[in-house]
Amino acid sequence: MKKEKFTYQKSGVNINAADNFIKFISSISSNNKGKKKLNNIGGFGSISSIPKNLRNPKIVACTDGVGTKIEIANILNKYDTIGIDLVAMSVNDLIVQGATPLLFLDYISINKIDLKKLKSILKGIINGCKISNCELVGGETAEMPGTYEKGKFDIAGFAVGVVDEKKVLKKKNIKKDDLILAIPSSGIHSNGYSLVRYVLKKSKINLDKNFFLKNELIKPTKIYVREILNLIHNKLLISCANITGGGIGDNIKRIIPNGLVADIDLNKIRAKKIFKWLKSRNISDKEMLKTFNCGVGFCIIIKPKNLNKVTKFFTKEFKPYVIGKISTGKNKVKLNGKINWS
Repeated sequence: MKKEKFTYQKSGVNINAADNFIKFISSISSNNKGKKKLNNIGGFGSISSIPKNLRNPKIVACTDGVGTKIEIANILNKYDTIGIDLVAMSVNDLIVQGATPLLFLDYISINKIDLKKLKSILKGIINGCKISNCELVGGETAEMPGTYEKGKFDIAGFAVGVVDEKKVLKKKNIKKDDLILAIPSSGIHSNGYSLVRYVLKKSKINLDKNFFLKNELIKPTKIYVREILNLIHNKLLISCANITGGGIGDNIKRIIPNGLVADIDLNKIRAKKIFKWLKSRNISDKEMLKTFNCGVGFCIIIKPKNLNKVTKFFTKEFKPYVIGKISTGKNKVKLNGKINWS
């Protein structure tokens, strides 16, 4: 009897499939037009230049994933938008420091390489990089049989940006009577999906038969890079916050200096239809506010005199509006009133 020859492929790892995926990435690289080039694919590390117009450049780095929104993509068998989410979750954090996104890397771990699925995810990542004007310089795809169930995977992203030391957005610049503006979200973004999925399960909802939820739950996270950098370049922005896990209260708190309070009127928040639907599934106001963005994807703090100038940099869908102002106090955030869910 011949002894079985053990191979990597028999253990569940297909290097040929991985090589074919790299070839696909390289083909996109060679067809990529414009100033940014995916010219680092295939190497052991990526090399990028630091912009020469910065006197004292500082590096800002962020990393994140998209959480269990991946499971919604699996249910709907739709993977061309979660790559945008992946980029958004990191670059939207970078710009809070005043940084310009420079480069992005991705990490995909999967039970078994599925070229169709991976290509779809990658196209979303490239789209997200184009929207945020940063370069996809590389990444890693790991085939991990036995770690993930059949068809399961996870993705993570890593972004690097640069900012001149003198232009870093600092909380000390926030003053009493500054205005707090809400920039609308595109939807749920990429936080709170474990609760969303729990609601779907308990409500026995079939997403394939519910067009509204099917569309809303896979909608990609809004990337705010262009608008926020325009405000920074025009010296109209004092500070800002990306509204992610923890909701508006916890995220605004992170940028408020001691002795001041973000005084927010919840009555002014314009809740989107998807959040009204979630609220109708017997979720308390407190739970909604600490789990979801509730329609506020990003917050900016500006001088009252600049309000009209600021709004001109946004399209109608994402035009910011006043939800509060900075006052003196100890607790950094004060949420007044209630969101109108009707």
